[in-house]
Amino acid sequence: MSAFTPLPQKNLPQNPATHPPLTPELLQTLAGKVTAAEDCLRRIARDHAPAAFASSLGAEDMALADLILKNALPIRIFTLDTGRLHPETCDLLAAVEQHYGRRFEVFYPEHTALEAFVSTHGINAFYASVAARRQCCRIRKVEPLRRALMDCKAWITGMRAQQSATRQGLAAQEFDAEHGLEKFNPLADWSEKEVWGYIRSRNIPYNPLHDRFYPSIGCAPCTRALAVGEDIRAGRWWWEDPETRECGLHSRGRKTADGRL
Repeated sequence: MSAFTPLPQKNLPQNPATHPPLTPELLQTLAGKVTAAEDCLRRIARDHAPAAFASSLGAEDMALADLILKNALPIRIFTLDTGRLHPETCDLLAAVEQHYGRRFEVFYPEHTALEAFVSTHGINAFYASVAARRQCCRIRKVEPLRRALMDCKAWITGMRAQQSATRQGLAAQEFDAEHGLEKFNPLADWSEKEVWGYIRSRNIPYNPLHDRFYPSIGCAPCTRALAVGEDIRAGRWWWEDPETRECGLHSRGRKTADGRL
């Protein structure tokens, strides 16, 4: 593994969210969370193979990728390139592959559907209505995810319950009826401080946009930096009501398992 140093950020105040003090209390709590997450991932690899980790290359996903790779777990890692990602996100993918010495699988939108959508509705149609935005997400993210999961028995995400109103009550394990497989959220009970404590204490690569007050990063046109006091997901699809701010990858209302792995 190579050492990782994020690009310097000029003329910006330090983001306290991405630089939590590594206090003994935080490190002690984090140690327990790490053990539980590693146990969860080992059980997934053992009991639900083949399993895949869907990484958005966000902070939570960088922590999970590190947990999978440092333990050499037989879990596929893939990401979705929507065609509208920030340059920083693409650069991070290259840095991560160099850091760990492993290629991530990359899935892209089906070009015929994407070309038809843009030709009919315009390049930035997602601003026009929730329906248009969801259709764009279906083409750029939901359909590529379906292909990525076709041969899997389980998939893993970096979702946390504290991330948004749409993720409250998130379980560590759910049954994904849409894809017909088990879905695991090993960091469901992690706090933002614990995620960044893990990243900082292990010098893990991460997207420099996080330091620029982007806690949640998706497609560039649909993501903005946060103002002080805003909800962690407020920068995603900010022109919509909070209740609609999901892309369709993580539809709730699915049957939830009893929590046992």
